[in-house]
Amino acid sequence: MKKSFTKFLALGGIAVMMLASCKKDETKVVADPSKAKGSFSASTTTPALSKAHLADVAVTFTLKSPDYGFQSAVSNSIQFGTSDDFTTVKEVSVDLKATSKAFNVLDFNNILLSMNLPTGVSTTVKVRLKTQFTGSAVAPTYSSVVSLTVTPFPLTSFIYLAGAYEGWAVPSPNVDSLLSATSNGIYTGIINFPAGKLDFKVLPTNKNYDGNYGSDGPGKITQGTGNPPNITAPAAGLTWVTVDMNAKTISFEPVKYYYSLIGNATPGVAWNTDTDLKYDNGNQVWQTDITLVVGEMKVRRNHDWGTSYGPPKVGADGSTLASSDTNNIPVTAAGTYHFTFGLNAADNTKATYTLVKK
Repeated sequence: MKKSFTKFLALGGIAVMMLASCKKDETKVVADPSKAKGSFSASTTTPALSKAHLADVAVTFTLKSPDYGFQSAVSNSIQFGTSDDFTTVKEVSVDLKATSKAFNVLDFNNILLSMNLPTGVSTTVKVRLKTQFTGSAVAPTYSSVVSLTVTPFPLTSFIYLAGAYEGWAVPSPNVDSLLSATSNGIYTGIINFPAGKLDFKVLPTNKNYDGNYGSDGPGKITQGTGNPPNITAPAAGLTWVTVDMNAKTISFEPVKYYYSLIGNATPGVAWNTDTDLKYDNGNQVWQTDITLVVGEMKVRRNHDWGTSYGPPKVGADGSTLASSDTNNIPVTAAGTYHFTFGLNAADNTKATYTLVKK
């Protein structure tokens, strides 16, 4: 018994020595991102931006990933912000092997617009390289910050809604568009969905159905892998539609106010029949082509006299309407006219109008 116990102790000692030896031989690699920084620079700090040179290179960033001293799986992206702490950022992925990244005027201006920067105003933008360990909780590494002075310009862009409301015809002048006034990826507009004709698709162009977007579930859109399911509006009637192409979302809101022409110059029973105006998403005005006779008319809201618009009794200039103390809009010659009505965005008690004989 004593001999067996002695052998057990000897074997145990050898095992402990082997474990100790293994611990001594083990080499641990510990990443310390704080000691590794990538290099990052810009070809210019004042990119020239203009609509006349959309395809020209606006700025080229030269970059180099941090050297951690060992092979590692990382990803690179360029971050754009307006403050030193990069509280809110726009991030653009960059190929890990890339040593530079160039942006043409169109793409760079769109990045700035997506950051909701004011157009026509000089603004300082902060830019840096972010390197992140792939699938790791280790904090990212950031390069030094480059400051750019930029003046983005407005660049209106459109997407199109083709569907049952217009007979699924593409191309067609009846396909309504949604507008992004600054090309920031968010498009809005009013669509009139008739009852039973609520299905539609979102199209990049009004040429064909190539690249169409369909439903990806409530409030979401997708291109899918072919022909995704139709999107369905929640209800018939005038609907304010918002499509966020960045987040691939869509939302609907019933239109609160709509407008019509009424008078003894308009079709139907004098001062009792409304001719509805259609919202032109591209020009952001209410408009219609209408056959008029000699007489007078006014614009009114929601088929009700609670709010109506006519030329002001004082200061009438032939293009301005007001909602109080007004006269009627005169029609001095019969014919077919194109009428537009645009509300003042800051003050809905005033509006502009045009009445052009065709």
